[in-house]
Amino acid sequence: PDMNQTAILHVVERLERLVTRLPEKIRRPVLRELTPLKELFLQQRPPRFLLIGSSKIPTHRIIDTLFTAGVPEQMNVALMPVHRWIDCDISGHGTISILDARDAGDSAAAPVEEGLKRQSPDIIFLFDDAESNLEKPAAAKSASFLLHLPYDFGGALDDAKVIGVCFGSEKRAAQLEEALKTQPAVRDRLLKVIRFDEMHSAEVRGLLSVLTEQLPNQAKIEMIRISRDREAQHHVAQMLIKSTTAICTAIGAQPIPLADMPILTSLQVVMVSGIMYISGRERSLRAATEFITALGVNVGAGMLLREGARAVLKFFPGWGNVVCGMIAGAGTYAMGRAASAFFIGGVSLKEARQKYLSNRKKASHKLRWSEDSVRASRRIE
Repeated sequence: PDMNQTAILHVVERLERLVTRLPEKIRRPVLRELTPLKELFLQQRPPRFLLIGSSKIPTHRIIDTLFTAGVPEQMNVALMPVHRWIDCDISGHGTISILDARDAGDSAAAPVEEGLKRQSPDIIFLFDDAESNLEKPAAAKSASFLLHLPYDFGGALDDAKVIGVCFGSEKRAAQLEEALKTQPAVRDRLLKVIRFDEMHSAEVRGLLSVLTEQLPNQAKIEMIRISRDREAQHHVAQMLIKSTTAICTAIGAQPIPLADMPILTSLQVVMVSGIMYISGRERSLRAATEFITALGVNVGAGMLLREGARAVLKFFPGWGNVVCGMIAGAGTYAMGRAASAFFIGGVSLKEARQKYLSNRKKASHKLRWSEDSVRASRRIE
């Protein structure tokens, strides 16, 4: 793993150690929020696509057409092996894994089986060359291949979804879809049927969007980096912000004097570097720290604010910790939203700073309201 990955792992391990010291009712929600973060950034891997069915189109052309919106990839075709998993770099943005099992005869069955035992696909592309009888050879063979996969390879299909790829007319595509829907092995897995010749940039973007939505968390980030789908980037960034904010709020509310501050700060840096990575940039904890500093966030001041607030609020038993947690959470949320606006939304640093300050301000108004409510309730008592 790269240095940044190692640093993130270190932060998560420290966080998990800290969480074990928290009360049970806090521990579980925090660990639950940690799961998507770990899946997205620590267990991250290329999405895996299995190609089956009948078609003579070279693998590299399929990759160009389905994944690069017509921008040809510079691939050494002679060195591209078939019938086993290969990693393909897509325009320098991300990597996908392909196992091309199309027209795999008996001689190729062994390496295909071996590959599927080793790694299960996320999405299966089922190709139809528009020449075979849909009632018989290719589609039926592919469907029976799918049907036997779970038995032959010990559940190798898992939750893999299927996309039909048709090389014929619109009518043929509709027939393929009907034929696939009659196959029990495919029916519940079928996402859509696409026409290969109609895959222009808008259609490719649509396909990449579907893939991003359907892929497991571990494979989402690479797909988002490849697709550069702004909506998907914002969606995953928001998931990251939500989880990090929840964790910071929970930990910030615990009476662990000052000791939790470094871990909260580290977690905020990890969140920002994650948003950078989602946007297509390289993951850099240093650049994330520089961005946080540029927002005007002073870690020392944050610590004083939090501890100062705790000192003042200790007169309100129970509420002091809650409000401190809110301070930690509000700062994290504001920071995440500003990072998302800057790295994904493309706003200027000045606008990102304004967004950060305005989100902090909103949160501080809520805090003030909370404190006033506590004082009022104490007066009533």
